[in-house]
Amino acid sequence: MENPLTTKRKPVIGGNWKMHTTLSEAVDLASEVRNRLNSYGAAQTLVFPPFPFLGAVAQRLADSHIGLGAQDLHFEKKGAFTGAVSADMLVSVGCAWVLVGHSERRHVFGDGDEVVGKKLRAALTAGLKPVLCIGEKLEERKSGETFAVNRRQLRTALQGLDTAQLQHLVIAYEPVWAIGTGLVATPEQAQEVHADVRAAVGELLGGAFAAAVRIQYGGSVKAETAAGLLAKADVDGLLVGGASLKAEEFAAIVRARA
Repeated sequence: MENPLTTKRKPVIGGNWKMHTTLSEAVDLASEVRNRLNSYGAAQTLVFPPFPFLGAVAQRLADSHIGLGAQDLHFEKKGAFTGAVSADMLVSVGCAWVLVGHSERRHVFGDGDEVVGKKLRAALTAGLKPVLCIGEKLEERKSGETFAVNRRQLRTALQGLDTAQLQHLVIAYEPVWAIGTGLVATPEQAQEVHADVRAAVGELLGGAFAAAVRIQYGGSVKAETAAGLLAKADVDGLLVGGASLKAEEFAAIVRARA
């Protein structure tokens, strides 16, 4: 298996379907994404459907180059946690990836930094590849706390872990003020934050790891904004929300760097 930390940073584009689609819609969307992107190897493509449809989407994506991930997980392996889904459950239905600490989990459902850290460790223990999401709210950006907030979230999540455990880690910078609002950080704003995130990772895990780890941008990404973001040196991919529900637009985003 290719180790992403020993190869050039390949763009990774994820489609987070959030709480959208029915079963038939999810299968149809997965089919169309596969038809449009399975033969495209210049970027790594991931999709994150809702929990109930993971098994069906896994079957549709079987033997393809498109990775399947879940939108969240619980940090316990099993127990009386009604409505929760464990890492082992995700693996059992075909997931290879999982989002950890998405801004909506943090700010709508109240997942604190410590909970996000526990979820990251649960994912790693089960062999899932994590996309660790970080990002500041609008008031934090306005008050000049962007770097401090991201560094705090990174430090809490990654403390005590080593590079061997994190070889498949992807980090997603999601400015909360740009998610679902139509606002998008400029390529220059994204690059500034991504560069600082990479520096912070270097302080925690060493320069070689920081140089290799992939950092996505997420926040109201559309086809017309993707190329400008991906052109920046430290933007290694995109985490796409609403636009990933339209296979044609999602395919255009995946192909944007080319």
